[in-house]
Amino acid sequence: MSLERLKDIAWEQPPKLISLFSGCGGMDLPFKMAGFEVVWAIDSNEDACRTFRNNIGDVICNKKIEDINIEQEVPEAEIIIGGFPCQDFSQIWKRPGLNGTRGSLYTYFLEFVKRKKPKAFVAENVKGLLSANNYKAIEQIIQDFEKIEPGYLVKPKLYNFADYGVPQFRQRVLLVGIRMDTGFDFVHPSAEYGPNRDHPYRTARDALKGVEKVRHNNEHHKIHPKTVKRLKKIEPGGNFTDIPRDSDLYVKGLISHVYRRLDPNLPSSTIIAGGGGGTWGYHYKEPRALTNRERARLQTFPDDFVFEGSITEVRRQIGNAVPPEGIVAVVESLIPLFKGDYAKVDLYQVNEKLLGMSIQERLKYSELEGIKI
Repeated sequence: MSLERLKDIAWEQPPKLISLFSGCGGMDLPFKMAGFEVVWAIDSNEDACRTFRNNIGDVICNKKIEDINIEQEVPEAEIIIGGFPCQDFSQIWKRPGLNGTRGSLYTYFLEFVKRKKPKAFVAENVKGLLSANNYKAIEQIIQDFEKIEPGYLVKPKLYNFADYGVPQFRQRVLLVGIRMDTGFDFVHPSAEYGPNRDHPYRTARDALKGVEKVRHNNEHHKIHPKTVKRLKKIEPGGNFTDIPRDSDLYVKGLISHVYRRLDPNLPSSTIIAGGGGGTWGYHYKEPRALTNRERARLQTFPDDFVFEGSITEVRRQIGNAVPPEGIVAVVESLIPLFKGDYAKVDLYQVNEKLLGMSIQERLKYSELEGIKI
């Protein structure tokens, strides 16, 4: 696991980290393994906070972020990370974007950056953020961060985490912001996995090898006999569309996740957090739903990372999480900033160049900038 290589990083003074909308701690885990000191975190879900405390540290507040007095309750830190709620940007459901009740929660992330002025921040969200409100949402979010004194250079990139060692096709946007007076020119890391790259994709079969031996969060779900019959008609890698329309087992699915079975020779499709109607994710060999530990494997959580809560709640935590191994390369790319081991550039000048670009051009810039020559 690429997480293991983070353990070799040594610090004279570990950077302090604040975590927002932390969930179970998927985004925090690689930073913690790299030696960052998580000094404060927050999430409104009680079970997710229990999971975080047991695996990351007893520094998380189980509160709504809007109830926090930042000046009085939150310590100083050099980096802020988090995935602000994404339901209003999701491509699966309707997307009100910034006009939705949860889309505006990013403003609390913004306020933390404004008050604490970290050297860097990393914000994660769904792919739908890019096109929400006809691309105006992402443009507004970037502009808001850029305006925080002394200014932040924000580089967005659409990641497919399968390209970074996760055995799952999962597309997410990462916004990395660097305080401009640091002079640190962050470059999004290049993809390492996939066709014509350094390593082949990690497959679902590889990810689930030996998983039955893991003790925690490995309970099998109750499954209706009719569901078993449906799954037997679906080939590995297939979904509800494999069932003939004239069959009494036919079901009309609205999204491709419905009765989706893993393909053992490819990364899995995206592990999702909730929903019924055949969206649990299903094993490629056995006609059954995946266990939560199998989902955790596909999300690259170590086997000793134990989740708290009911089966449904644990599924939600896993599906909402950032896959830890997916951002190992991002963590590594940020380390020179906190060690002071880099040549300074004029980020104000770089930002002038980016200001004239559309969001599509910025994404292309981030992609090309990170390609290994």
